[in-house]
This record gives sequence, C-alpha cells and structure tokens, in this order.
Amino acid sequence: MKLTRFIIIIFLMASLTTPPSASAQRRGRGRGTSVDLIVRGGTVVTMDGDRSVIEDGSIAVKDGRIVAVGARAEIDSKYAAHETLDARGKVVIPGLINAHTHIPMTLFRGLADDLDLNEWLTKYIFPAEAKNVTEEFVRVGTRLGLAEMIRGGTTTYCDMYYFEDAIADETSKAGVRGVLGETVIDFPVPDNKTWAEAMAYTEKFIKKWKGNALIVPAIAPHAPYTVSEEHLKDVRALSDKTNAPIIIHVSETRKEVDDLLKSKGASPVDYLARIGFLNNRVIAAHVVHPSPEEITVLKRLGVGVVHNPQSNMKLASGVAPVPRMLQLDLDLGLGTDGAASNNDLSMWEEIDTTAKLHKVFAMDPKVVTAQQAFEMATIRGARALHMEREIGSIEKGKRADLVIVDLDDLNQTPLYNIYSHLVYATKADDVRSVIIEGRVIMRDRRLLTLDEQDIKARARIFREQIIKSLAPTTTQAGENSTGGFAQSPLKRP
Repeated sequence: MKLTRFIIIIFLMASLTTPPSASAQRRGRGRGTSVDLIVRGGTVVTMDGDRSVIEDGSIAVKDGRIVAVGARAEIDSKYAAHETLDARGKVVIPGLINAHTHIPMTLFRGLADDLDLNEWLTKYIFPAEAKNVTEEFVRVGTRLGLAEMIRGGTTTYCDMYYFEDAIADETSKAGVRGVLGETVIDFPVPDNKTWAEAMAYTEKFIKKWKGNALIVPAIAPHAPYTVSEEHLKDVRALSDKTNAPIIIHVSETRKEVDDLLKSKGASPVDYLARIGFLNNRVIAAHVVHPSPEEITVLKRLGVGVVHNPQSNMKLASGVAPVPRMLQLDLDLGLGTDGAASNNDLSMWEEIDTTAKLHKVFAMDPKVVTAQQAFEMATIRGARALHMEREIGSIEKGKRADLVIVDLDDLNQTPLYNIYSHLVYATKADDVRSVIIEGRVIMRDRRLLTLDEQDIKARARIFREQIIKSLAPTTTQAGENSTGGFAQSPLKRP
C-alpha cells in the first residue's frame, strides 16, 4: 500500500515538472480567450489618439485584426495564443506606410541620375519603359520592391504604374497591403494603347479586386499635364461609380505650375478644383508648389497629400511647404517615389529626411518634430490614403499590421526618447519581424513569402535586357540615336 502511494506521488511530481510541449508553448500562457497571435513584451508605440506608449506591452490578434492592446501581464491573463512572438527588449510599431511609389521601377534603379524631372522623364524613363515594360517586367520589379519594403518594415504602399493587375497579384501573394492605381495617360503605354482601352482595363481591375482584404484598387491619372480635362472628368466619373481612390501627381515642379497657368489660367490645385476633380478620395503626390490658398483648398476638400522629400531633392523639384500643411492638419503622408528617382524604398530614410530638411529650409529646428515625422509614416499616412479607420495605429479593431524593431544595436544605444530613436537613429536593418493582416511575413529578418535569391537573379537578367535595349546606335553623322542614353553610365560590373 505504501509502495503504491509512493509511486503515485512520484508520478504526480513528474507530471508537474515536465516542461510543456512546443505546441503548448505556442498556445501561450493561461487559459484565456483563444487568439491567433500574441506579440508579447516590448515597448508598444501605438500612435493612437493619445499617442500612448506602453512599456512591456502586448498585442493580441485574431482573424487579422487587433483584439486587445495593453500591459503584458494583462494580455497574458486574458488571452491564449496559437502563436507568440517575443518582442521583449524591442519596440513594436504600426506598419510603416509608403504612400507613393512606382514599385516596378526598382528595375530602373540608377538608370539615369542627376537630371531634372522633365529631362529625366522624357529622355530616359519614358523611352526605357516603352522598350522594356511588359507584364513579366512588372512582376519581377514588384517582387523586388516588395522584398525591399518588407525588410524595411513597410506594410502598406500606394502605387501607380502599368499592368497594375499583375502588381496586385504579386502583392497579394506576398501578403502585403497595397492601394494600387492603374496609370492612365494621354499617350500609348505598355499595357494600353488608347484611352478607351485604359479605362476599360481599369474598370475591370477595380471590379476584380474590390473588397479584397489586402488590395484597394485605384485609378491613377498621371498628372494634369499628361491627362486632358475631358479625361480627368472621365476618371472622376469612374471613381464616383466604383468608389475607388484616385492617385495623381500634382504641382510637382515649378515648370508644371507655370505651364498650367499658361494653358489653363490656373495653377494645378486650383485647376483640378475648378473642374470638379478633387474630393476626399483623391491622393495627391508631391504637391511641392501649392499656394497658401491652394493648401486651404486641399484641406477643405479632404484631399490626401503625399510628401516625397528625397525624390524631390534628387530631382531638384523643390521643397514642399510641409510645416504649413501640418499647421492646417492636412492628411499628409510620406512616400519614397520610385526607386528610379530615389534610389531606394526605405521609409526610415524618408522619415529622417523629412524632419531634417524642413528644419534647415525654415531655419528653425523646432519645425517638423520627430513625433510629427513619425506620424506622417504611420497614422497621418493612413489618413492620406483615406484608410485611418483600418491602419496606421495599434488599436483594438484595426488591421494587425505590426513591425518589431530591434533596440539593441550600436546605433540604438543608449535610448532616451523613443520618437527620437525611431526617426533619427533607426535604419531599415533594425527591423526584425513584420506582421501584416495578422500573418507573420518576416521573422527574424527571414522573408517567409518571397524567395530573395530568385528575385535578385531575375532582376539581374532584366538589367542585361535593359542595357541591350538602350545600347547607343550611331547615325550617318555619328550621332547617338537613342535620345541621350549614351550619357548614362551603363557599365557591366
């Protein structure tokens, strides 16, 4: 009898000290409400209305949405997860929002530099696109851009290019969120040769992707100087019919402003407002040269505005009046523009540049604070895309787009102010893990939805094709017949 009791006691002690299985560890602690994922520990920078920062916080996620945000002990006591990500010693932020880019142009990275916008477009980019852009080109360039953005913590991007249906397909497969606009323009382009074809393609594209969890289909008339008034009104009508966003370049250069003043008797924002084009579905990129009155118009009509500081600097397009826009509380986001004019897709560089550029331009170190710059890449960027109810902050009910950033590297040591660190010290390489729609798509710097080696190999094949397509040929007078491409140093490594 005593032996039996002894055996039972030994068995009970063993069962109590046996470590839990891996599956039990994945389910998390406690027996609370079941969720899909808990991001556990770390400093949670919520970007909510109060700009709350939770030390040693946690986030519970179910069905792609955030169900709870709070102190780690509180979340541990209420929820049990199938999967847990340890963020202790790190910072958890809302996914960054790249509010303006042309993602397949990663394949033109460094093709033509140190030129003004008009020469860069007409002599280099438009001809290169005509000779090289196909659906396969777009798919390869999109995968390259997606991989780069994921590695840098970008979870949502706003794009305008050709074959946008293929871009949507690749973006969805990679698990990334996108507001994706099919470019329409008043001359033949790689995917559509006439206006009628372009609008038919765009309407079909919108219908196909409308309601998708990750993809918001949009219409993207290139600019007021490349799309006629009649066609701009067509775009607005299609947007009204489908409720699709409109993406457009506006007031990017002084030349654009001067040309429209001559041809239309109004500067770009005033012209677009006069023809009834602008509303709260429009996303206006660049907006470098608006008048004070035009900024008021943008605010009144609820237009989203996207600042692209590095591209604007590189093309010498000018410096947008961002401090004034912030004073009026515009829906103002940040974008990289395409990699052909930047030349990367790092939002961390854009955030840092935004804070510094406007200080030196205004000769005032107090304008565009670190927190304001970070807002432009998160919650204010969500407002610029008219998506602030879904993304841009870590709050209950919002989409679970989260980024875990390391705080332990040399450039992160020591830490005094979290916004200062995120804006002035953090680099893309500090991003450790990325979650979009509740799904982990990068874990500890390893991409889970894209094949990095295959992407780079395919991109290098296209490089060879682009070089061959733009190789200079000589005329009888020995002139370069490629319109100047021989000036671009396309040298083999």
